[in-house]
Amino acid sequence: MFRDTGVAHLMSISGLHVTVFAWLATACIGWGWRRWAHVWPGVLLAVPAPRAAAWGGVAAATAYALFSGWGVPAQRTVLMLALVVGLRQGVRQWPWPLVWLLAMVAVLALDPWALVQPGFWLSFVAVGILFASGSRQKAGPVRRLLREQAVITVALAPLGVLLFGQLSLAGLVANLLAIPWVTGVVTPLAMLGVVVPPLWDLAALAVQGLVVCLEWLGGWRWATLFRPIPPLPLALCGVACGLLLVLRLPWSLRSAGLVLLAPMLVWSPKRPDIGEFEVLAVDVGHGSAVLVRTAGHSLLYDTGPRYGPGSDAGDRVVVPLLRALGEAPDTVVVSHRDSDHSGGSAAVRAAWPRARWLSSFGEGERCLAGQRWQWDGVDFEVLHPTPEHFGPDGQGRLPSNAMSCVLRVGNGRRWAWLSGDLDAERETRLALAQPHLRADLLLAPHHGSASSSSPVLLNTLRPSVALVQSGYRNRFGHPSPVVRDRYNARNMRWVASPQCGAALWRSDDPLSVQCHRDTVRRYWHHPGAPVADDGDEADPGG
Repeated sequence: MFRDTGVAHLMSISGLHVTVFAWLATACIGWGWRRWAHVWPGVLLAVPAPRAAAWGGVAAATAYALFSGWGVPAQRTVLMLALVVGLRQGVRQWPWPLVWLLAMVAVLALDPWALVQPGFWLSFVAVGILFASGSRQKAGPVRRLLREQAVITVALAPLGVLLFGQLSLAGLVANLLAIPWVTGVVTPLAMLGVVVPPLWDLAALAVQGLVVCLEWLGGWRWATLFRPIPPLPLALCGVACGLLLVLRLPWSLRSAGLVLLAPMLVWSPKRPDIGEFEVLAVDVGHGSAVLVRTAGHSLLYDTGPRYGPGSDAGDRVVVPLLRALGEAPDTVVVSHRDSDHSGGSAAVRAAWPRARWLSSFGEGERCLAGQRWQWDGVDFEVLHPTPEHFGPDGQGRLPSNAMSCVLRVGNGRRWAWLSGDLDAERETRLALAQPHLRADLLLAPHHGSASSSSPVLLNTLRPSVALVQSGYRNRFGHPSPVVRDRYNARNMRWVASPQCGAALWRSDDPLSVQCHRDTVRRYWHHPGAPVADDGDEADPGG
């Protein structure tokens, strides 16, 4: 909610909070230093009160920033405060770009990897924009607040699309309400609560009141606009547009920035051609989440695991990934109720409440053998479970794994087989009942467990490629050596998510698999264990 309404920066230790604390500390230290002079007059000769207050405020701000986790916005604030105080104490003044750049260099000297953090860019770009677009005319506090917030909202909007794939249209109104409330009420009450603990209760009430207002704003139909994350060149053009719109330039030049913004807003990732489809096995750890895309539709098979209380793959991986790709799933199939397959369902349902849901345990419609539909020349068919597998109360008669929804996707030439955690007994019965079935791609049943991938199923489907969604060094040992041997004996190429990351298979290129860790490798990524064409996994130490 904070992210969607554009006020997440206020709910962390931001530069604004550190600066407010520095002001309070400077005032208190200055007052105390002058009172101390009544007892020891020489203290003012040794260190004048303005100098003691200024450097004391910087020291207090540093301690506050360290205590809060020393994030990039806090680092930037402390360094700029220290630099400005040092210049003023030396009766000097540097141009703001020099102070800004020096603080940036200092942050990167302390942590070069800060460059890959969104907070680094949001923090420094926001401050730079405020400096560069500052009005030369005096204005009242209300007018200045409105102008600064409008400038920040417009300038950072393209950067938000680049970093998060979303734009908060309610952010301007939300920040106009939240910034003075958090700065003037919540933060002081939280700080004073260190001395007077009951004030924390008042701070909590103040936050709760703010949350009610933000929930109302976030409920607007157009509160948040989600866009696919564009390629870097288009994104940089969009960021340049944001800068042009807020700088002190003639309006003829500012309006030209809109031309730079258009390519970023209209861009969308390439989709399969009519009659083709692709399968993306998402890297969610030890669990399952698969995106199937056609020319104009998408299906999500399983929603990823639950990692712990309040944390699941749906919220952390699946929803951000689909939004970054510009996808809104038309149908969600949850194979069975185990948490490693259904753990992210709540987050996915909240993100796309209008999607059709199929499952074997009451999450939306039942998935039943015989259900079929077609999108863009691609057939989707449910093969398991059958109506006999459900009792009169609608609950499954079989164990959870055995109730897995089996989905077959194909275009008449190429086929993909998704079967959740279906056990070997049901695999065998299904294969013997329909021996004509074939599949070019197999999503390894039960993450490559020895209880699945039965020889009868493999001999019937005759897949060329298997995708194994398993966790790195998972305690189950998946994929099982027995299953790997079965794949290798049938000359199947198999790839596992710990080495491959997200794996992409396409029906128009059925013998290859694109591993995300290979296509967009970072310089700090270890190559891991490469997978040979015959399916034999190389020695990780080789």
